Amino acid sequence: MRILALVPGGIGDQILFFPTLDDLRATYPDAQIDVVVEPRAKGAYRISKSVNDTILFDFKSRNSLSDWSNLLGILRDREYDVAIALGQRWGTGFLLWLSGIDTRIGYASGAAAETFFTKTVPLNSDQYAAAMYHDLLKGLGLDRPLPEVAITVPAKDLEWSDAERKRLGLQDGRYVIIHPGASQLSQQKGIDKIYPAENWQKIIQDFQQKQPDLPIVLIKGEEDNAIVAAIAALCPGVKVTAPENIGQLVSMVAGASLMLCTDSAPMHVAIAAQTFTLALFGSTDPEKLLPKSDRVTAIKSPTGKMADITPQMVLDRVWSG
Repeated sequence: MRILALVPGGIGDQILFFPTLDDLRATYPDAQIDVVVEPRAKGAYRISKSVNDTILFDFKSRNSLSDWSNLLGILRDREYDVAIALGQRWGTGFLLWLSGIDTRIGYASGAAAETFFTKTVPLNSDQYAAAMYHDLLKGLGLDRPLPEVAITVPAKDLEWSDAERKRLGLQDGRYVIIHPGASQLSQQKGIDKIYPAENWQKIIQDFQQKQPDLPIVLIKGEEDNAIVAAIAALCPGVKVTAPENIGQLVSMVAGASLMLCTDSAPMHVAIAAQTFTLALFGSTDPEKLLPKSDRVTAIKSPTGKMADITPQMVLDRVWSG
């Protein structure tokens, strides 16, 4: 069997789709399972245990007829038996219909794309996003409880993190890791996900006062240079790590006793790594992005603005356990 999933969105969206892919793999262990993803999200599949191949397509770009034709050619050449689509755009359903894939599953959302699916499932967007994605398996007659997000990390990334912890003077389980940034795309869209450096400073200083021997480590990604540099300048003594891929990021986060972060891809990484996570939310809804777990806590801004989450609100949650 050959199965295709079309998964638009960033790395966080891909990680939220991992439980669905894992159930597909468990049900069809010998299947070829491929995903169509945006170039910015391809890296997520470095830590997936269930996907054979990734096909790149920028869903959010102004794609030409030639771009769509090239993707259609790939789908036809690979002769998939089943296609699962997360997107609700008319063009996605039409593409799958043209591909000739026998079983095409999507949401019964009332959108025009629904016409081109052979099976649809109700769209329940008022739930954890991973559960909403997992509902699509009902189109294959699979109705199971949502499994936890599971990941697999390449050995060389584990080796890198061991060396990185040694370089920084860290011990497993004896450091707090902070990811203060947000994706460039969310910033371009004007979505408020950046927590001010001055607020992070107050939180870090409180940690340093109460737990002076507990290292604080900042994660710096390609899009986080400015906010990490600002915090490091305000907080002497903090350490900075710059993982080069998601496997290295997972390895560093998994070794921490606590992850403090904003609503971002590293938040989903921390949840998958089963690290205790405290995430800050502005206008987005944590109920739709976080699982029910005693390892995960959210603080939602009372106004929808990140800056209105006071450092004391964060510290009260941290020290209360």
